[in-house]
Amino acid sequence: MKTIAILGSTGSIGGSVLEIVSRHPEAFRVEALAAGRNVKALKEQVVKFSPHLVAVMDETQAELFRKEWGGEPPVEIVWGREGYGKVATLPGVEMVVSAMMGAAGLLPTWEAICAGKDIALANKESLVVAGEIIMKKAQEKGVKIIPVDSEHSAIFQCLSGVDPKHVKSIILTASGGPFLDVPGEKLKDMKPADALRHPNWRMGKKITVDSATMMNKGLELIEARWLFSVSPEQIAVVIHPQSIVHSLVEFIDGSILAQMGRPDMRIPISYALFYPERMNDASFSLDFSHLGPLTFFPPDLEKFPCLGLAREVLKGGGFLPAVMNAANEVAVEGFLSERIGFTDIYRVIVEVMDLFSPPGSPASLETLLQADREARRLAWEQVKKIERNG
Repeated sequence: MKTIAILGSTGSIGGSVLEIVSRHPEAFRVEALAAGRNVKALKEQVVKFSPHLVAVMDETQAELFRKEWGGEPPVEIVWGREGYGKVATLPGVEMVVSAMMGAAGLLPTWEAICAGKDIALANKESLVVAGEIIMKKAQEKGVKIIPVDSEHSAIFQCLSGVDPKHVKSIILTASGGPFLDVPGEKLKDMKPADALRHPNWRMGKKITVDSATMMNKGLELIEARWLFSVSPEQIAVVIHPQSIVHSLVEFIDGSILAQMGRPDMRIPISYALFYPERMNDASFSLDFSHLGPLTFFPPDLEKFPCLGLAREVLKGGGFLPAVMNAANEVAVEGFLSERIGFTDIYRVIVEVMDLFSPPGSPASLETLLQADREARRLAWEQVKKIERNG
């Protein structure tokens, strides 16, 4: 039985993790859960899975949870940065599922790695912001990082047992999101409700908007560079609207391996949880007789400039990924609250990157977090500026 802790248990990924655990109670024991403000959902999870430890965002949420919970059976309640760190480093836990949203997941993921926990990684921002530092520490600690994103899980599986010198390139597939067939000139009129109608995947709001701008694929470019130790030039992106081929690896002899499956996040999640074994569940099978045609074509970088920007940031390195990611998180929040328009997301990111370019290279996690905080401050200024000017 594998013991696990979940960072982000009440989110989309966390909920799917717990669904798999409930289907395979003989395989997993949930020792700790970390949530944000959704204390009602957390209570339901605690009732069902009986963890020893839970963490919430702050002391106010901790008090709300105490009132919801009532105290029986007993569970330790912690909060904030220190509380999330306690969940991430809890003795006896073998694997930490890193599924918190955004750069907020970086520190607890780092602490879990420092504590020698294997990581099921859904929080791509950890590697976007601090990929080199994270991967170096994981190697030092002998920690396995198993990707949960469907694209990176696909590449991870295709590379199993492969000599790195035989790899020519990795190819990330992208659905194209909800605006694939919307003319570029109409994107400025798109509302949050439009952006949240993803055709293939059920995901949280932030990642769904990132899919609409294709920034999500840009973040995945950066994540892949560190996960698989490849150069920026070795990573390509193709649009694949059916979301059946989750990504591909091309080898130096011209052959290509592709990983396929239904567009269901429970499949890559189960792979990470059961690794190095596989879940035995026929309900996830893909029926080729009813599959239909599969299509692939290049992304339109003029229509989706966030993807091109992310590639330039990947090549530039240094503080740039942290700054871009922070500005994007703020801009998406501004869009979801209808303070700025859809095309203003890219505008905010570019303005922040023009205003803020820290000198030198990131020497530590703390310097990257400082850059993150400053970029967020500047991004909110841009959001307010756009809001004032209409």
